[in-house]
Amino acid sequence: MSNVEFTMDNQWLPFTPNRQFHKDPRVFVAADGMFFTTHDGRRVLDGVSSLWCVAAGHNRRPINEAIKRQLDTLDYATAFQVSNDQAFLAAERIASLAPGDLDKVLFCNSGSEAADTSLKVALAYHRARGEGHRTVFIGRERSYHGVGFGGMSVGGIPANRKAFGAALLPRVDHLRFAHDPVNHAYVHGAEPVWSEDPLVELEARILPLHDPSNVAAIIVEPVVGSAGWYIPPKGYLKRLREICDKHGILLIFDEVITGFGRLGKPFAADYYGVVPDMLNFAKCVTNGVIPMGGVICRGKLYDAIMQGPEHVVEFFHGYTYSGHPVACAAAIATLDLFRDEDLFARAGTMGTALGDAMHSGLKGLPNVVGLRTLGLAGAVELAPIPGTPGKRSFDIFLECFHQGVLVRAAGENLVLAPSYVVEPAHIDQMVSTLAAAIKKHA
Repeated sequence: MSNVEFTMDNQWLPFTPNRQFHKDPRVFVAADGMFFTTHDGRRVLDGVSSLWCVAAGHNRRPINEAIKRQLDTLDYATAFQVSNDQAFLAAERIASLAPGDLDKVLFCNSGSEAADTSLKVALAYHRARGEGHRTVFIGRERSYHGVGFGGMSVGGIPANRKAFGAALLPRVDHLRFAHDPVNHAYVHGAEPVWSEDPLVELEARILPLHDPSNVAAIIVEPVVGSAGWYIPPKGYLKRLREICDKHGILLIFDEVITGFGRLGKPFAADYYGVVPDMLNFAKCVTNGVIPMGGVICRGKLYDAIMQGPEHVVEFFHGYTYSGHPVACAAAIATLDLFRDEDLFARAGTMGTALGDAMHSGLKGLPNVVGLRTLGLAGAVELAPIPGTPGKRSFDIFLECFHQGVLVRAAGENLVLAPSYVVEPAHIDQMVSTLAAAIKKHA
């Protein structure tokens, strides 16, 4: 398939410099395995799982066939006052993978919706327990929790917030960004060991400022994904769990990126040995084929909210497409594929190969100031061009695309996060293409 005709007059592209795109279109018309086909007939290696989503590779027949069967059986049914069999089956499968006692699944359609849903569950839980004054949320600098107003409020990426500040939630604070670019610029498959406690400020300043009894929840990405794959200090998440337990604060892990195998385990919660009170998911749960997201909650949250007359809705929240039967069928088929091909373990194995290749092939190149790899993902951080932040990484992204590899530009970072079916030859192609582009734009 090549030379597809289309007009670009009507679509407003998300998170894209639209004017530049119109001058240099990057349009995919087909995909299979690890590769896209562009509108002008070129093959491009998908080095980012299409925004962290396509864990099992493109065009997987078991998922496609499950979707077709479901369309022929039950195409859609409302999620309000009734449900569908696929939603219950998918919830059971997801809960069985979840860590600890997380066993109640609230479905939605995206990571953004999952973030807002988890914040609302936290408020409802505390209110049901007679602690409705707990309305403060704590996020973290440079974190990403989607583009809903709740997620933007707890998120910490300035560009996502600056135009909407007047409409963000008022009672929100942020932990410091937990990255040490001096002592831990280069991280390869390990947790950085800090000489200081990066959570001192939480207990010494943030919680006393708001009073812990007013704090509803703390939400973090276990590994900071969208900002550029920043790995937490050793013991950071366990210490955060201890602080939340001490003060009756709910802990939410946003695992939209790390969930379903990216670290070689079902969830980052498993990798780090920390069980949150809620776990947000999306992306890989359906291999990116059909939108789906959700929140996995501890049973105690559900039980606390189940109050009042039995004919009255206990939690006034949900979406038209919550637990969509076709999305749930896709999720079940995806989870079967992960299991049958042991893809979580494969992600761990290939993650080591990716990390080795990135550190050997990119460290020491012009303008490279950091490298961070963990699981099947890695980021190379570049020195910015003075006065034009993000320009160097964007130019390198474009160069890689034109040389046949899709990478992701995130601020001053270039990120690789391939599908779990990636082969060593693909890794070599990704890293060598990225290395050549870095040298060209030095």
